Amino acid sequence: MKSFSSFGLNPVLLKAVDEQGYQLPTPIQEATIPVVLTGQDVLAGAQTGTGKTAAFALPLLHRLSEQKLNRTNRSVAILVLCPTRELAQQVGESFRQYGAYSGISVGVVYGGVSLNIQIKELRDGVDVLVATPGRLLDHLARKTVILSDVTSLVFDEADRMLDMGFLDDINQILKSLPKERQTLMFSATFDDSLFALSRRLLIEPQLIEVNQRNAAAGSVEQIAYEVDKSRKREVTSYLIGSRNWHQVLIFVRSKKAADSLSAELKKDGIDAVAIHGDKSQGARERALAEFKEGKIRALVATDVASRGLDIQQLKYVINYELPHNAEDYIHRIGRTGRAGENGLAVTLLSADESWLLDAIHKIIDTRLLQQWLPGFEPDLTQDFTPPARPRKASRKRYRGKPRS
Repeated sequence: MKSFSSFGLNPVLLKAVDEQGYQLPTPIQEATIPVVLTGQDVLAGAQTGTGKTAAFALPLLHRLSEQKLNRTNRSVAILVLCPTRELAQQVGESFRQYGAYSGISVGVVYGGVSLNIQIKELRDGVDVLVATPGRLLDHLARKTVILSDVTSLVFDEADRMLDMGFLDDINQILKSLPKERQTLMFSATFDDSLFALSRRLLIEPQLIEVNQRNAAAGSVEQIAYEVDKSRKREVTSYLIGSRNWHQVLIFVRSKKAADSLSAELKKDGIDAVAIHGDKSQGARERALAEFKEGKIRALVATDVASRGLDIQQLKYVINYELPHNAEDYIHRIGRTGRAGENGLAVTLLSADESWLLDAIHKIIDTRLLQQWLPGFEPDLTQDFTPPARPRKASRKRYRGKPRS
């Protein structure tokens, strides 16, 4: 196993890495850092929680530290595109931590907050810009940022950007970027649309996969309890209370379901809060901070709000409702079992969701252990007619609010 010093990284970066407590690189870092340092394009498959941010941040910061920064104000050298505000915040903070002694400035722009503060930050000049596509377009339209000097472009969680319909925005952003640049694309899952985008944007890329494609983290135990839909809330409260779980991340499919479930859990004596796209950025940040500090026992989230949630040592994820997009299951359970820690992902499976579980089994190439929870066995005497499957979502522009 190599050490971080073996990559030849700038000593100021190694100092910052050491202060973060990192001893040895993870497999994705060991495979990716040397390639990025050469300036080659990369298409990398990396599960959440494997250290992928450092895999591109450290070599890009090193390359930038070796260059003479001679750009005009409002221009940037490194651009990182993220699908959600939370992920953008997390990636931006990582760049700041790793580059703490380098003198390299980092800016983060995303929707849901005032443009004026971001405009001032960009006017002062940043070397690294982490952005969500929609808000970056806002700044480009106002000419508050210039991308003509970008030397490296990173797509973080590229699959999610496509799922959220950001392809049109990406195409618009690309018009402002130089054609000669390094492009890195990171994704936890791969499908035909992602490969099509990579073929268009990447030049002779190095394909890096350190785990089985579209696989869930091996450190996460996965269980599916078959329960009646009407008893899911009861089962959720029972699991959290009887097993004394703390910091439980619960996934639902809709904003309405998130608000409803968090309210019901409070009635059961469990401190819970919901986060979703209709919540203000301030409310989401407060909820996440209280959850990390242990003041809130359960965080109920939609898939859009969940990306970028980086909660150290989170042990429990509950799939209250299975996602319609099977790849989202991998991202959900990837919130736990991070950095080699063990985690538990529990799915509450009602009869009308069996086809969703079949789709998940196909992409993870394994089967979840399905069982009954004593005292909450499903009522098999009820008649059940499976619902019609929704048509596959299009890749059109995501119209949800607020715009990220």
